[in-house]
Amino acid sequence: MPREYEYIVLGLGGLGSSAAYWLAHRFGASVLGLEQFELGHVRGESQDHSRIIRLSYHTPGYVRLAQRAYASWAELEAEAGEAVILRTGGLDLGPREGAIPLSGYADSLRACGVPFEMLDAGEIMRRWPQWRLGDEHHGLYQSEGGIAMAARANAAHQRLARAHGATLLDRTPVETVRSVTDGVEVRAGGTTYRARALVIAAGPWSQSVLAQLGVRVPLDVTQEQVTYYASPHSADFAPDRFPVWIWMDDPCFYGFPVFGEAGPKVARDAGGRSVTADTRTFEPDLERVAQVDAFLGRYLPTALGPVIKTKTCLYTLTPDRDFVIDALPGRPNIVAAIGAGHAFKFASVIGRILSELVADGTTPSDIAPFALTRPVLQMADPPRNYMV
Repeated sequence: MPREYEYIVLGLGGLGSSAAYWLAHRFGASVLGLEQFELGHVRGESQDHSRIIRLSYHTPGYVRLAQRAYASWAELEAEAGEAVILRTGGLDLGPREGAIPLSGYADSLRACGVPFEMLDAGEIMRRWPQWRLGDEHHGLYQSEGGIAMAARANAAHQRLARAHGATLLDRTPVETVRSVTDGVEVRAGGTTYRARALVIAAGPWSQSVLAQLGVRVPLDVTQEQVTYYASPHSADFAPDRFPVWIWMDDPCFYGFPVFGEAGPKVARDAGGRSVTADTRTFEPDLERVAQVDAFLGRYLPTALGPVIKTKTCLYTLTPDRDFVIDALPGRPNIVAAIGAGHAFKFASVIGRILSELVADGTTPSDIAPFALTRPVLQMADPPRNYMV
């Protein structure tokens, strides 16, 4: 097996698998992907049946990025010959005076020419009588929202990367990463590999990798979880009868129609305990399950039922919860991405952008808000705001 490549991708979760695919799509066998665990492992952030995808976002920049993500997912689907996006419609709802105002989402959609509907509580309950709301609630509905099939999408990216000639090695932990005169050198699984350029998509392991290259990012890794419920009314939560949804308040909750398991999936967003990738556990936090139960009992009671399973995952959070998508300072041949706990819907396009940055030095997407050099990432103890 060769030890020299044009491009190495470090980490083959959602973002790294996408980067490997887009690089291999252009450059074939000159791409090496490295994953420390087995492909499809559940120790990181990307693996489950479903993630929310939506055009509804709080800035026009995110809306435009989401539009390019949908287009990139469509290109993957066309080549893979299978669907990885399921449109169910997306409902953002909550108190009119909630912690996450819907006005910013509406303004951003208008600025990008994306159609949507503002709904009062009565109209929400007329369309989806599963909800129990009062006049103090309202919502925003956007028809393109839905489910990104996470495990299926990752597997498709990996399968097609290999079909284009890329070498993907799992169970190959990275030991050292360093810049050399003519590129980068990565020692992994006892072997040293060289390449002209490197993509770092290491998720909750990002800090340890970046530290080897002299880069510090103030990240907070938290253990989060989702719960599937065996609702006795599961038929009412079929994907053609119920949308993905996000409760826009503090705390923020989100949920899915039935997909992949025998009942709907619901979770609280963020707020999990701080851990590291090595100290995290896979044990459910029963207090957080109780918080979700209480929310459902009040607002979405027929979704409740016996717990099918609670799955844990990790968020790798930046202080402002914006992504990192950037070249390392002074090293244009080394680029990194950090998903901030909401990137999977963008995985198709973030991987594409990473491939563009290392291959071309530029991208048509506006990634200025995701710079490593932005002020909040330069602070020793930055203020943190995860409500987006």
